[in-house]
Amino acid sequence: MKKHVRDFCKRGLIAAWGGPVIMALVWLCLKAAGVVETLTVDQVALGIISTTVMAFIAAGISIVYHIETLPKSIAALIQMAVLYIDYMGIYLLNGWLPVEKIGMFTLIFLAAFAVIWLIIYTSIRMKVNRINQKMRA
Repeated sequence: MKKHVRDFCKRGLIAAWGGPVIMALVWLCLKAAGVVETLTVDQVALGIISTTVMAFIAAGISIVYHIETLPKSIAALIQMAVLYIDYMGIYLLNGWLPVEKIGMFTLIFLAAFAVIWLIIYTSIRMKVNRINQKMRA
């Protein structure tokens, strides 16, 4: 278990820089769209800290797929739940997601997660099949 916690932290630290960079890009897009004109120091500080935490958790949780005793379907459900709570919590904390839009966010999140997971699963499955065919030849 110690190894998984260490790997979670290592993965999180590697990806944590991405949160503030993505947040800066979102703010630039919102400015270009005329939604945001200025930000307060509090908004910037909260955004930087919260998106760093969000990126840390999002990257670290992928460690669930390396726990050999955990079925892949359960690992996917754990990852999905953690990402959902992580994203929704940060979006609500920063005021980026109005409470009345949680249902729409949930549908979009579930659809996107399913599509991404299906693409990754299919890709890995195809690679395994190719390897198996080469081993049979």
